[in-house]
Amino acid sequence: MADSSARLAFQRIARTPDAQIDLAEAALWVAAEEYPGLDVARWLAHLGELAATASARLEGARGTLEAIERLNAFLYGEERFAGNREDYYDPRNSFLNEVLERRKGIPITLAIVYVWIARRAGLSAHGVGFPGHFLVRCDDAVETLVDPFGGAVLSRAECAARLRENAGGEVRFDPRMLEPTPAREIVARLLRNLKQIWLAAEDWPRALSCAERILLLLPDSPYELRDRGLLFARLECFAAAEADLRRFLALAPGDPGADAVRAQLVELARSAPRLH
Repeated sequence: MADSSARLAFQRIARTPDAQIDLAEAALWVAAEEYPGLDVARWLAHLGELAATASARLEGARGTLEAIERLNAFLYGEERFAGNREDYYDPRNSFLNEVLERRKGIPITLAIVYVWIARRAGLSAHGVGFPGHFLVRCDDAVETLVDPFGGAVLSRAECAARLRENAGGEVRFDPRMLEPTPAREIVARLLRNLKQIWLAAEDWPRALSCAERILLLLPDSPYELRDRGLLFARLECFAAAEADLRRFLALAPGDPGADAVRAQLVELARSAPRLH
């Protein structure tokens, strides 16, 4: 499953300043660990061809909204990109090569495609990590919000309504939720989605691989350290598990889950001598 060259390429991206991260390339290197030998350059070239055609379609557009309407007609009409409503949790929806091959994805991977192409077609497009549903924001003259799952243009009021519907009133809408999300946070969110899929399937090695790459991007994330530590424990890597869980406690000693982590450390102390 693992591809060491893919991990090395991902490490290089993780060390890149945020403004210089190519989201599509980063997402393809995420996929390359699942698809050893994946030709990243080929898929970037394919995206470039799509962007060139999109640029031609947008020529002569009068204003941002018309440009977005033309881009949406190209992506969701001509090219038939679509959200995978039938099998939302299919892991292929999180691998950009599969999204480009099958023209199906989830909001975050479709947003990566959308933003990459929109920027090269002359639009100021950004990914927005809106709670529960990733969005795209274009800021040319006026703010325009797009649902990349199907191309619908949304108002702020519609975004707030969606949040109420999805969160049941537990999360209050804040306009800051519509601010552009940094590139490394977008890649981390993509990996968190994958991690949840592998955890549900009890595929601990794949889930661990996701946690490791998130920590390359966000090395001081306490919750990722906790998750990696728990995965190490499941895989009986006790010393690594203890180090991560102690680091979690150092970073978040007052977290509501801290007592459970302390109990886990006691259990690790019992298990390690017995098994090694």
